[in-house]
Amino acid sequence: MGHKVVVFDISVVRALWETRVKKHKAWQKKEAERLEKSALEKIKEEWNFVAECRRKGIPQAQYCKNGFIDTSVRLLEKIERNSLSRPSSLAKDKGKQSNPFVLELSGEHWKELPDSLKEQTHLKEWHICNTLIQIIPTYIELFQAMRILDLPKNQISCLPAEIGRLKNLKELNVSFNHLKSIPPELGDCENLERLDCSGNLELMELPFELSNLKQVTFVDISANKFSSVPICVLRMSNLQWLDISNNNLNDLPQDIDRLEELQSFLLYKNKLTYLPYCLLNLKKLTLLVVSGDHLVELPTALCDSSTPVKFISLMDNPIDKAQGQDDDEIMESEQERQHFDKEFMKAYIEDLKERESVPSYTTKVSFSLQL
Repeated sequence: MGHKVVVFDISVVRALWETRVKKHKAWQKKEAERLEKSALEKIKEEWNFVAECRRKGIPQAQYCKNGFIDTSVRLLEKIERNSLSRPSSLAKDKGKQSNPFVLELSGEHWKELPDSLKEQTHLKEWHICNTLIQIIPTYIELFQAMRILDLPKNQISCLPAEIGRLKNLKELNVSFNHLKSIPPELGDCENLERLDCSGNLELMELPFELSNLKQVTFVDISANKFSSVPICVLRMSNLQWLDISNNNLNDLPQDIDRLEELQSFLLYKNKLTYLPYCLLNLKKLTLLVVSGDHLVELPTALCDSSTPVKFISLMDNPIDKAQGQDDDEIMESEQERQHFDKEFMKAYIEDLKERESVPSYTTKVSFSLQL
């Protein structure tokens, strides 16, 4: 017996099918319009745009205005053209990618750290220079592997207390920023070896808690407003290099000889009228640089040929600040001048070391330093 077959009018079936298709297409169109208007789709679009910008190394400040993200393709193209037209640090960053543990940023187009940075807690070094970045975020405490924080010549106005959580930090360079204080929590970075706070111009003291930094061998606090050698510095028992030049020192503490390991002591451009005899107790001191304009008394043994000290007395010729400049311009020009001053002294000392490749002997040098 064969199968029973039900036969319908084919025109009726086709009409039913076409009706369903029309309804489905109408629903799809309506759903597409709903998604287009929905916040979820807008968020997805913004996220894709932000991801594309991050992939191309474009800082957030370039595409985020007043908290809103401009997702126009024209903006992205414009940013890319600008990035290609100037020798920015983006090329350097790509070159640095061979070392996944190093972050390097440079250039005034950087006004803040990229948001994606908090996800890269494996980084061991930050090298951020010549930017307009003002804030170091508190999430820096997440970077437990951090060894070097190199942050010179930015616009940083303060350091977060969380920096004290970086137990493996070896070097901190915050020179030529706008710091007026150093957080006492930095004293918890017990493995710190180098500290450079020079050229901030307004820094007047270091917290006593930095006395805990027993591994420090290098301290540079030049070009600030210190009126005396900070007590915490006198307790850094392994200190070998101390630069406190270009401050407001009128005298040196009588217990300066606590720094038994001190080898290089830079004091030029202060207001010292005498040098204490306790400097003779620093048996490892080999380089002493002072300003001779105001000195009326100093231990003659410092200039004696029997000592290993290279005693350099500079004659300063201070330059008056330019008239008609506002405070920001004065500070910027002063920082530039101080930076040039430091580069000059660095080059001079390096040259002196090269010429002293033979066994050291006492040198007394006097000349005019105009900067």
